[in-house]
Amino acid sequence: MASFNGPLFKRSFFALIYISLMRCHPAMCQGTILDSLFTFRAGLVKTGNALNIISRRTGYNFTYDTHLINQEKKVQLAFTGVRLSDILDSILQKDSISFSVIDKYIIISKTLPPVVARVDSPLPEVLDYISGIIVDDETNEPLSFATIALKNKPRGTVTNATGEFGLKIPGENMTDTLSVSYLGFIKREIPVKKALGNNFTIRMKREFVSIPEIIIKTQVPQEIIYKTIAAIPKNYGNTPVMLTAFYREGVMNKQELQVYSEAVLEIYKSSYTSTLLNDQIKIYKSRKVENTTSHDTLSVRLKAGLNTCLELDGIKNLFDFIARENMAEYIYRISDIVSADDEAVYVIDFEQREGIDLPRYRGSVYINTDDFAVMKADFELHPKYIRQMKDSFITSSSRGISTWPVTVKYSVSYTKMNGRYYLSHVRGDLLFSSKQKKKLFSTQFSVFFELAITGISTTNVSRFDREELAPIHSIFSETITDYDAGFWGNQDFLKPEDNLIQALKNVKVKLLEFPGDQN
Repeated sequence: MASFNGPLFKRSFFALIYISLMRCHPAMCQGTILDSLFTFRAGLVKTGNALNIISRRTGYNFTYDTHLINQEKKVQLAFTGVRLSDILDSILQKDSISFSVIDKYIIISKTLPPVVARVDSPLPEVLDYISGIIVDDETNEPLSFATIALKNKPRGTVTNATGEFGLKIPGENMTDTLSVSYLGFIKREIPVKKALGNNFTIRMKREFVSIPEIIIKTQVPQEIIYKTIAAIPKNYGNTPVMLTAFYREGVMNKQELQVYSEAVLEIYKSSYTSTLLNDQIKIYKSRKVENTTSHDTLSVRLKAGLNTCLELDGIKNLFDFIARENMAEYIYRISDIVSADDEAVYVIDFEQREGIDLPRYRGSVYINTDDFAVMKADFELHPKYIRQMKDSFITSSSRGISTWPVTVKYSVSYTKMNGRYYLSHVRGDLLFSSKQKKKLFSTQFSVFFELAITGISTTNVSRFDREELAPIHSIFSETITDYDAGFWGNQDFLKPEDNLIQALKNVKVKLLEFPGDQN
């Protein structure tokens, strides 16, 4: 993640993109790394360590099914001037294994005949599925990023940009209650048994908080923010927590998909009080879809989107607009008081002061009137100055391409459970314009990344071993012909919006599937 260290930016949240001019797709421009000669003198090592050594030397990551290779088996990594493919054959010592190269991945896969639908890998438990859409009862407009969760179990999800959601319900939770909440609306509770089935519409009614205007005018927003910072240990906890999350990111050129990735994650969230321990991520399962139809076109890649999601936890890494040392650069105004889960919430609007040359954020932060916890923040870099931040967002390896940010918007939400607040949802939407030299018109790319917490655990929380941290070993699947919701098994995931599903259908794609340690 890029970090701008100028005097006005103490904490910034930037997701870089990489711009290049593609002459052919990587699958059609495979290198000769497998034919290259290498010398290794590591001696007797574990197979997993041998592959790590080879990866560091070659710069290529290995992807494979962890059930295919015994990482603990001792092998000899002692070769002088030997082809890499022969080295791999020697240390893996298995028949019917093939190697292929895509981008910077060496794919190790088992040579098998075409696979028919799998019927021999049942889920550990039969799950029921609740899906549908959440809308404003008055306007019938969909509610984006509303929270849907089981009342008595830390499992839930959020709606997508068009108000759609899906949630898998274990059999043991059939008697539970579905809790639906959205800022400014009356919370709804629905018995799970009544919500089962598809195309379920949940209508939410607005709740107007009757607060005299004089009360709003007499509040000082800066003082509310000071109380927010002081209350962080009490509201967000001083012990670590384990989060299960669904992550996705994508790049689109108009309605044409360029790249799309999604994953189920486990996140070790360290304490919100002073600690030297950072957050950790372990990838449970993921996949990446690449558009292979475009040639001689601009290619955009998002860098560090996952890390940016962690950085955007603005309570752990204080938002620029609530950090005490930056507050003199902002104008604050309490614009409203709204409801959230039967509690009142201040809406504090903020914008950079006149005379500030570099772009600062503008937006709204939602703070509970009772415990002063931040429940949500919607903000963007000021569009008047954003182009000055080009170097903080963009790296380019191709000459003759000029690219600049147009809009950069973020949304971060927290949820309250048993008196403690947890990170709930992070979304980033970035729009870029790019122009090739001697071209008359520019091209616009929309980049997004999103993290939704689907499970929370506060018991038996421990940090991951180094070898478990992302990037992980993975398995490669050749092609995908349609979006397959069943790929995620019993894990919750965000439903893709209709335009994204259509984009997936419109392109020929390559699919990299990355199952992690599922034991």
